Amino acid sequence: MQIWMTVILALQLLSALAMIGLVLIQHGKGADMGASFGGGSSGSLFGATGSANFLSRSTAACAVVFFISTLTLAFMSNSVGGGARNEGSSVLDRPASAASAPATGVIPGSIPGSLPAVPAAPPSASGATPATPAK
Repeated sequence: MQIWMTVILALQLLSALAMIGLVLIQHGKGADMGASFGGGSSGSLFGATGSANFLSRSTAACAVVFFISTLTLAFMSNSVGGGARNEGSSVLDRPASAASAPATGVIPGSIPGSLPAVPAAPPSASGATPATPAK
């Protein structure tokens, strides 16, 4: 079953690259628009460009191959008998672990093992510092 997944994945990659290349070398409609404004061409501005040529038909064929291979890969990965199916492989299927929960009493952003500074005495209500005993 793994060999079929590899073959279909290679077919999908090749069809995607071919489709990208075919789209990039095609003549766009935007190039004809400038010619229709000042060039005196007889074609309409946004009308049909005529029958489909070889490039557009081969792009459509590559798109069909790409979509069929994508659907086949999705079916093979989700089917019970095909592919390596791991139960609980989704994040939503797994229970929350203790490692992902933050520890109680930990200050975010602090260095592990360090203690926060604790004031020696709480400030008095009048705002003055407490008197230190004389030695």
